[in-house]
Amino acid sequence: MSMNVSEILDLLSGADDAGLYARANATRHDVFGDDIFLRGIVEFSNHCCRRCNYCGLRAPNAHATRYRLDREQILDAAALLPAVGFGTLVLQSGDDFSYSAEDIGSLVREIKERFHIAVTLSLGDRTRDEFALWRDCGADRYLIKLETTDETLYARCRPGENLADRLRRIEELKGLGYEVGSGVITGLPGMTEEILARDIERLSALGLDMLAVGPFVPHPQTPFADAPHGDLDVNYRAAALLRVMNPQANIPATSALDALEPGARRTGLMRGCNVIMPSLTPQDVRAAYNIYPGKNTFASDALAFADEVKTMIRELGLVPSASQGFSPRRNTNV
Repeated sequence: MSMNVSEILDLLSGADDAGLYARANATRHDVFGDDIFLRGIVEFSNHCCRRCNYCGLRAPNAHATRYRLDREQILDAAALLPAVGFGTLVLQSGDDFSYSAEDIGSLVREIKERFHIAVTLSLGDRTRDEFALWRDCGADRYLIKLETTDETLYARCRPGENLADRLRRIEELKGLGYEVGSGVITGLPGMTEEILARDIERLSALGLDMLAVGPFVPHPQTPFADAPHGDLDVNYRAAALLRVMNPQANIPATSALDALEPGARRTGLMRGCNVIMPSLTPQDVRAAYNIYPGKNTFASDALAFADEVKTMIRELGLVPSASQGFSPRRNTNV
């Protein structure tokens, strides 16, 4: 369903929350039934060469405790997925070029051969040749967030970077046959509802397979430390709008929701989201992937946490799915 900016703004302001959430939940159910797709994230490095003003992993943050997992540690973490019934592995890191394209490609190939799961990469800005190599090695999906489509705000959030370059990479990934995901952050310092409405419109126009929207959570070791956090209601509305406008996209209830309010991801699942992405990063380094406060702060081990997530999904009357969870857009070209 298409909407113009004026219509989006009206709903973002709370003009019809009950109607919007009911329509988003019904749309999710019509496309995906009661299935909630589970993606296990392994955050294998928190080193990053970027200077993003909202992110605790930013290169100038001298207070961050840095780590890198080696090949065997990554494979050991990946081996948990079949055991907990997750159909997709997300390999995520900061923009860390100490792992070569060949290193990543070899990992992807072995994971696909050993575990027969879908592999999503979220490794930041790389070249088209690197994307092509990883696709040839079996990578199924790539996540590359925008955070905003407003050029001025983008430049403020990501110093020295250009929105047009990021958009070009999205098109390159689509052309290589990846399922491609992107997303925005609601409540970024300087974001208005008008900017967010245009973000939702532009994001929807990209024809993506995965869409994410999470609230801004200020990190004390960043230039945005003193900014207020994003509004949960605005975030719920933005996710519901993305669902209504992109019925066949996979949309996660993000971990940032729970960082602001425990249990908020449950609410997200009842308002159009159909994916949960628990961290399966080894426990001894998990908390150091500290993009924002409250991320990866759970104390249980990966297996116990996976069980907790599945129990939460069942309590909502939904089904934790072991499916690899490809977007229906792949089959219907919608």
